[in-house]
Amino acid sequence: MKTNIALIGFMGTGKTAVGKALAEKLGKKFVELDSLIEHKAGKTIPEIFEQDGEITFRELEIEVTKEVAKGRNQVIACGGGVVLNKINIDRLRNESIIVYLTASPQIILKRTSNDAEERPLLKVANPALTIQELLTFRKPFYERAANIKVDTSKLDVDSVVQQIINKLKQDESFNF
Repeated sequence: MKTNIALIGFMGTGKTAVGKALAEKLGKKFVELDSLIEHKAGKTIPEIFEQDGEITFRELEIEVTKEVAKGRNQVIACGGGVVLNKINIDRLRNESIIVYLTASPQIILKRTSNDAEERPLLKVANPALTIQELLTFRKPFYERAANIKVDTSKLDVDSVVQQIINKLKQDESFNF
């Protein structure tokens, strides 16, 4: 039986906020992969991208995902690009139900516009276009990885948490 819930989806879909609330509600440990990557690297994600490049970041992401995926009774907030390396999803799938959080491009832009400095992929001339292009490219990866899908565009955190719990109750491979 799986005891972890891995939240995947694009930046700004609510993985961290929903993850914290879901972990608290279910009495599970909350784990944020990006925070663990920063801790391991000894620098922020923007610094990793700037100083070492995206490839180094993705290598760190693979290492951290491997470690976290072995744990149990966790809610794991994954970085938006975790799905780009199939090995990450294969490892997560062993112990986790994978929940794909979605939101419209307009909502994502609105949610991420205040913290663009923290989001290296949005440090561009046209963030709206970049969001659209990245969403189009990543959508098949998210869809393939997901056991459950929830659109967060018009929902508050508690409503998203409740939807996830309702869908988990229908999944016989998940152990609360």
